[in-house]
Amino acid sequence: MQIEIWSDVVCPWCAIGKRRFEAALADFAHRDDVDVWWRSYELDPSAPRRRPEPLVEHLADKYELDQQRAQEFQDFMTSMAAEEGLAFRLDIAQPGNTFDAHRLLHLAAERGLQDTVKERFLSAYLRDGEAVGEPEVLARLAGEAGLDAGEVEAVLTGDAYADAVRTDQRAARQLGVSGVPFFAFNRTHGVSGAQPPDVFAQALDEAWATTRPLEPV
Repeated sequence: MQIEIWSDVVCPWCAIGKRRFEAALADFAHRDDVDVWWRSYELDPSAPRRRPEPLVEHLADKYELDQQRAQEFQDFMTSMAAEEGLAFRLDIAQPGNTFDAHRLLHLAAERGLQDTVKERFLSAYLRDGEAVGEPEVLARLAGEAGLDAGEVEAVLTGDAYADAVRTDQRAARQLGVSGVPFFAFNRTHGVSGAQPPDVFAQALDEAWATTRPLEPV
């Protein structure tokens, strides 16, 4: 069974949803027959490589909140992450453009390292205050996650995988995805948002039942 997850590396809810999905998958009887693919989604395609303002100010502007409400929203995401064992430091997060990060995730998929690189990018942004829109930062993080330095440099200095990123984004539009994370199970069942593990467990069971033939007894 194939599970595709549309997600961005500067998305707090995507990291929370990842943990909750992983909890459900760990208990799924057929987990060894599941292939997970991370698909590209940019929350802010027009973003510069690094935004000058703190995340809380960006949240206030994006959602038309006053500073206090934006801070409360940021604190709420941090508390939700803590319940999943994630130590967010959104006060030092550096928002920026993620197109290059998504291109590297496609390289990582070809090298069997997509989940490892995805995890490194998420933690770098959400926990470590890294500017994941900057090429030199991405190159270092990708190397830490096991990608070849020469291959990473070739991607970052060219346009490799740009079409793959756009194909993912086009598929998201065709599926009606309007926010992330979004989980597609064989493209027959979908789960939107960082839902509780039992929601993912139900989707796994239902998708498996509808895509696998009955076994004779």
